[in-house]
Amino acid sequence: MDWMINIAGLLLILLIIWWFWLSKPKAVTQQSEQLDVMVDNGVYTPAHIQVEQGKPLTLRFIRKDASPCAEKVIFDSLNISADLPIDQPVDIQIPTQNTGNFDFTCQMQMYRGKLTVTKSA
Repeated sequence: MDWMINIAGLLLILLIIWWFWLSKPKAVTQQSEQLDVMVDNGVYTPAHIQVEQGKPLTLRFIRKDASPCAEKVIFDSLNISADLPIDQPVDIQIPTQNTGNFDFTCQMQMYRGKLTVTKSA
């Protein structure tokens, strides 16, 4: 019986490692100047956003999750953060002058997303 508990614990640990560190969401390419990002069930949707350098980008965050972790979004390397009230869209203007990957997270870094700015074609 103890071995079943150990296996269940190991599987849970592997699931947590995959969920928080190994899973890679498919990138969504910007189609217009504004993109909606849903904050629900512990994730940002989309969680990976790709945009060309220099194109204007507004991310509209729409929080559905009542979890305290979802109260704020932080783009640490861009020095941008915003409070996210439930069911109230919050628009954030994102600078796209510099190429690179820019992570965005909640304040506890449980919700994770990535913005990729690529060279314009």
